[in-house]
Amino acid sequence: MPVAIPPRFSRVDRFDSFRDAVSHTFVPLQVERVGPAPFDGRLRSVALGALQVTEVGATPHLVHRTPALIARSDPECYKLGVQLHGNCLLTQDDRETRLAEGDFAIYDTSRPYSMAFDGPYRQLVLMLPRRLLCLPEDRIAAVTARRVPGDHGAGALLSMLLRELSGHLDEVTGPAETRLADNIVDLLVTVLAGRLDLLATARTAVRRPLTAQVMSYIEGHLGDGDLSPQRIATAHYISTRYLHKLFHEQSTTVAGWIRERRLERCRRDLRDPLRRDRSIAAIAARWGFPDPAHFSRTFRAAYGISPHEYRCAQRAQPISASAHDS
Repeated sequence: MPVAIPPRFSRVDRFDSFRDAVSHTFVPLQVERVGPAPFDGRLRSVALGALQVTEVGATPHLVHRTPALIARSDPECYKLGVQLHGNCLLTQDDRETRLAEGDFAIYDTSRPYSMAFDGPYRQLVLMLPRRLLCLPEDRIAAVTARRVPGDHGAGALLSMLLRELSGHLDEVTGPAETRLADNIVDLLVTVLAGRLDLLATARTAVRRPLTAQVMSYIEGHLGDGDLSPQRIATAHYISTRYLHKLFHEQSTTVAGWIRERRLERCRRDLRDPLRRDRSIAAIAARWGFPDPAHFSRTFRAAYGISPHEYRCAQRAQPISASAHDS
């Protein structure tokens, strides 16, 4: 029995067409059909700010991201799949989790993973650059392929937002598109940080909340020109040596973290349509870069493109990827 999918989706009766469309839309994947029954599948992608949002649905099949496929193409992205209908079995890093309707999980395209759909399903998939999540990558690795329930806590808020989004993808355009994407990323970071706290060991149970407090303090004072390790340490009644130790445990430095978060705030403002009348120098100064030349060099070193080039590139049209019979 074909899975019920909104008519705006492109139908793919031929399995090989669906297989090619999935790899083209996401990353190179090995897709295998399950059983002799006629295949039915549909998908569609749109751009939402820096996110790619895809709703996909089909009859049973398997998906594998293998080391060989990673070597062929690695965009260094995370994917988040929220189950809209049916079930999904996700495996990565020797962890296995089953997603039911409303549940979601995050996984990394740079490491092998598998997904199994044993019945008709629909899933909304977000693909986002890894740099958007302001959490150390080694910590995010601890929560990949772990089910986040969609019926309580912050996970329920994100699940509800994404499920509602799936029915209104055509309606989110203009300045709201970028801001909605930023809000989704912020909520995702909140959810992941909460999951990390649940996984904290007794050894780090005291330090981790303090690290979170320090990072929150930094986030709230990024525009302050005098934001320094000494000021941060004093505000939290710890020594600068202990502060540096906390960040060393996160595989980063205090200065590096401040610079990264300031750059991300600048990048957000540069792509925000509502801030097009604000100069690049003003945006940089707002987030702690008073020297425009220094900011330009730092931005290019981080993103491989100048601030001006980045702002111009945000005029790109939304992605639309549909699968058609061949």
